[in-house]
Amino acid sequence: MKRTFWMMVCFWAAVWVGGCSTSWQSQPGAAASAQVPDRKGELLTSIAARYENPQAHYELGKIYHQEGRYDRAEFHYNVAISFDPVHRQAQAALVKLYQDRKDPQRARITAETYINQAATSAASLMALGRGFQREKLDDYALTCYKRAAELEPTSASIHKQLGYFYLSKGDTVLAENHLRRSFELDPNQPDVAAELGRMGVRVQIPARKSTGLLGPLRGAEPDETIK
Repeated sequence: MKRTFWMMVCFWAAVWVGGCSTSWQSQPGAAASAQVPDRKGELLTSIAARYENPQAHYELGKIYHQEGRYDRAEFHYNVAISFDPVHRQAQAALVKLYQDRKDPQRARITAETYINQAATSAASLMALGRGFQREKLDDYALTCYKRAAELEPTSASIHKQLGYFYLSKGDTVLAENHLRRSFELDPNQPDVAAELGRMGVRVQIPARKSTGLLGPLRGAEPDETIK
């Protein structure tokens, strides 16, 4: 409770200071930035209604980050992580912020800390890796994907992600190796089959058989792949 109280105090102090420093938006030439304050206002209202809202803090941090207001961005990223310790997007964004601040050592230490924390499961590593890839922190993303593959070497989705990752880097040899392996592990992947076909690899998608099931099992994790 004490921590929440003081975080609220800091938050409203930041809002007050922000209100003073953003009065320039009423001046001519600020029309192009009108949409950002609107979204910022929505997020501030959401946080005021429920301060323990990690996604709102993360999104507000992203706005400040894009504006180059790194102190405020760092504050909201940290609040997001304090309320959701596995908010992978906020973790990746915080590492990116330290890089943008020209503090590569802190970025590296922070990234390694989050990677080690996520190393308890392949799913956690993949989620963090996707967060790093969205922030264009590809070296850290690849580290996560490789460690996930070490934990679950027979995961079709992990090999698929690695395949698309290498494809985005122009490494068609490694891309093909991982996409082939993914398809071997799970032949019911039309998108992977199509990508292999574009590479000149002949594959055959097995005919679908009726299983009698009504749909996917509830609680199953969606297969999200960043290309």
